[in-house]
Amino acid sequence: MTLFNQNKDNILNQNAPLSTRMRPRSFEEFFGQEHLVGPEHALRKIVDSDQIFSMIFWGPPGSGKTTLSLLISRLTKSKFVHISAAVSGVSELRSAIKNAEDLLGMMGEKTIIFIDEIHRFSKSQQDVILPHVESGAITLIGATTENPSFEIIGPLLSRSRVFKLKPLSKVNMESILYRAIKDKDHGMGNFDVEINEDAMNALISLSGGDARIALNSIELALASADANESGLHIISREIIQDVMQKSIPSYDKKGDQHYDLISAFIKSVRGSDPDSALYWLARMIDAGEDALFIARRIVILASEDIGLADPRALSIAIAAYQATHFIGLPEAKIPLSEATIYLATAPKSNSAYRAIDLALNDARLTATEPVPLHLRNAVTDLMKEHGYGEGYKYSHDYENHFAEMENRPPKVKHNVYYSPSKQGYEPKITGWHNERWNKKNKK
Repeated sequence: MTLFNQNKDNILNQNAPLSTRMRPRSFEEFFGQEHLVGPEHALRKIVDSDQIFSMIFWGPPGSGKTTLSLLISRLTKSKFVHISAAVSGVSELRSAIKNAEDLLGMMGEKTIIFIDEIHRFSKSQQDVILPHVESGAITLIGATTENPSFEIIGPLLSRSRVFKLKPLSKVNMESILYRAIKDKDHGMGNFDVEINEDAMNALISLSGGDARIALNSIELALASADANESGLHIISREIIQDVMQKSIPSYDKKGDQHYDLISAFIKSVRGSDPDSALYWLARMIDAGEDALFIARRIVILASEDIGLADPRALSIAIAAYQATHFIGLPEAKIPLSEATIYLATAPKSNSAYRAIDLALNDARLTATEPVPLHLRNAVTDLMKEHGYGEGYKYSHDYENHFAEMENRPPKVKHNVYYSPSKQGYEPKITGWHNERWNKKNKK
């Protein structure tokens, strides 16, 4: 590298955002993901031994996927090629692979091709990578916020190791930010900076666990904080709020507010109050709640509180979950709103919920009761000789596709689990049930 290029790189690095300048240069400077990079864990040992292989990093935004990939490249002395699946196509991908193959053939140097948002690549684009991963010409590191099982083609997934990154904890975020404040070479250490606990908590809360957002925001906050007579730059909660242009919600995803808001949401839907349910839904979305967490609760609500009073409710709830997974926020607020309104205005029944709890209680008490012989499959002659399947009536051979049989062990044959309500669709179920089983009870 020439002196000109070195000076150019230094100038670029000095003008890069704080999040870029503070990328760790060793595992000791990398905070979070101890379950992956701790000294005794597999990924750390693999990197230390320079025996890396293709892998997928799956985790939330700002959890360190790109940073960890760059660190691996630095520590294994591999060339690092960054490709964004959001803006790159097959031509860029083929060019990067060709250059990697040439470098390996001429210089023996390995190349890590890092594909950010790899889930955005189509199946055909992922197919382009596959043979080169298989041959070892490149080492692929893909980063995704989506479940790789659904977004990465099977053959590529089977040739890569998936590592799941966890959201950064408050302690991790504090360590990253205080390191940036003190670092004189790459961070803010040449300034006299003070940030109190209240401001730090606000910064971490508004960053949503994204270290990149937090670092770049604190750099803006420093630029906004005038130095006092002593040359001290005091970063306050108000400066953080002004820089990030967002009010600070009183919300902790693992604290009381998390549980209080979802409880209020559930009870409003159960209480057939769509406006209140929408209000609590909006509060959760605005506070940064995980949209898939809300969607999962909606699916549970559809079965627990609407149930068979409106069997369509579960289909709508699952569709809302799938749409939320597919499009993400902010657009996912629309299917979440649609499902919330439908469930809140639907007739209510908890009969399915009560029924399975009653049945589970009996199942625990009678776990050793044998299955009646007529309900067992006679798959061998010996089983037939012992009466397996004898007396079984195939329902479709009978009038109304119904055959009278005793289908439970004697100890529980009279216990009733399912009691239909009088809401919505369930009166039809009651009529169907009585038409068939009352005939049997009269005999």
